[in-house]
Amino acid sequence: MENENIYKKPVTLKNIFRFAMPTIAMTVFMSFYTMVDGLFVSNLIGTNALSAINLTAPVIQLVTAVSTMLATGGSAVIMKKMGEEKPNEAREDFTFLILVNVFVGLLMCGFGYLVMERIFAGMNLSADVTGYCVEYLSRYLLFTVPILLMNNFTLYMIASEKAFLSLICSVAGGVLNIALDYIFIAVFNMGISGAAIATGMGYSVTAIVGLIVFSKKTSLLHFKKPVFRLKVLANASLNGCSEMATALVTGIITMMFNWTMLRYVGEDGVAAVTIIMYVLMFASSLYTGYSYGVAPMISFYYGEKNHEKLRKLITMSLKVITCISLITVTISFILTEPLVSVFARPENPVHDLAVTGNRICTTAMFFIGFNIFTSGMFTALSNGIVSAVLAFSRSFVFMLMTMLILPAVLGVNGIWLATPVAELMAIVMSAVMFIKHRKRYQY
Repeated sequence: MENENIYKKPVTLKNIFRFAMPTIAMTVFMSFYTMVDGLFVSNLIGTNALSAINLTAPVIQLVTAVSTMLATGGSAVIMKKMGEEKPNEAREDFTFLILVNVFVGLLMCGFGYLVMERIFAGMNLSADVTGYCVEYLSRYLLFTVPILLMNNFTLYMIASEKAFLSLICSVAGGVLNIALDYIFIAVFNMGISGAAIATGMGYSVTAIVGLIVFSKKTSLLHFKKPVFRLKVLANASLNGCSEMATALVTGIITMMFNWTMLRYVGEDGVAAVTIIMYVLMFASSLYTGYSYGVAPMISFYYGEKNHEKLRKLITMSLKVITCISLITVTISFILTEPLVSVFARPENPVHDLAVTGNRICTTAMFFIGFNIFTSGMFTALSNGIVSAVLAFSRSFVFMLMTMLILPAVLGVNGIWLATPVAELMAIVMSAVMFIKHRKRYQY
């Protein structure tokens, strides 16, 4: 069967990239059109509206956290069963986990509406920014279920050797998002509501295509009468808990960044943080895309007990991550001013803040890729505990430490240094875990 042959091919750089390039392009494009969202909002509405998008991010991450856990953890569990030659059982589990996601999406949507006004009311924002926050989030939450399905179908398309289709969906969704941004904001004057609706409709493309594709029995993974297996749900949750922890604590840390910036600089500081997060997100998407691309291969070889292929894949992956890290750091340093100027004009006080911050934060790119790949590797190996420890330490413990200590000592520059220092601490832990478990998994 052609869909299964990809896992039987030799592990070469060419074959790895044939599998991973669509996911890299997909995640890069998704981050790109998130940046375009910010570009439309900052230039057509204003930097206060740009600040509002960042201020709503923690709530959005909270809403999507459980889905992220089930998508990444479920993919590892299901592809491990494929490697063990249990395809029917894998498809039953796949359908069951998709239904769980729909249920979770409905719950999270309702929860989002309950908490959003209380959260923004307690942040001492200006009436203008508070209004933008509530307006944006209330429209975004309408698309909760399609967005959660998009998160899942993206990974399952990759696992089913339909990564190129996933890329096409992402490009189509991104183009739709960009076009609707212009139509809703510039033509119909819908303001930040238009930006939220455009984003939700763009994300919905993958959800709709996924429902069609996985309804066909010709797909490696397809819908089948689900069987409720509590153990499968527990394993998927355990394997993916690191990704859920990352989503949750990223939201908390984003909130801390915002509060700290509001304290030291004001709402201009929040806008500057938003711009720098776009740059870091764009670079991180390269690592995330690569990790998503090779994760099904890692899970399959682990289930197949093919230690030689597993070892070769991970060794080559570390070399790829090193190359990407060096390239992204160099480009970010060179293009800092042009990148920032796209979002904020030089006369805007946000501009100088963001330029300084980006040059400092860029050093984090030396470490981010290795941390993302190591955590994703342990998820793919069905070791959700180690993956969760790495992700939680990196995204929360180390960031919390640096955010509490560095700004108090160094002021605003301490805020910018928090991310590089936290990532440096995290890479030490990643290296320790990588070496410690090397014999167990024989990579």
